Amino acid sequence: MSTGLNEIIHASNRLQICAFLSGVTQAEFGSIRDMLGVADSVTSKQLKVLEAAGYVVLSKPTGKGRVKTWAALTPEGKRAYAEHVAALKELIAGAGAGA
Repeated sequence: MSTGLNEIIHASNRLQICAFLSGVTQAEFGSIRDMLGVADSVTSKQLKVLEAAGYVVLSKPTGKGRVKTWAALTPEGKRAYAEHVAALKELIAGAGAGA
């Protein structure tokens, strides 16, 4: 079994968040929630887990109108996500070799 699998990222919603954020500079909370198709509370909880691990930074820029939460992968988050994807590919390749 590969040792590169990251238990924090591996959870389905968190993996989807990392994949989504890996393709953009940052994303607004509502976009992440809609992409996941879950409630605000679920999205918030998953983002907080990623933030606590240092993989995501959350910001609430001030300005006119309603304050929105934005999320972005940190350099450490980008590295951890890339390593997790590589470990998944390795796992998949190993499973195909045994068939």
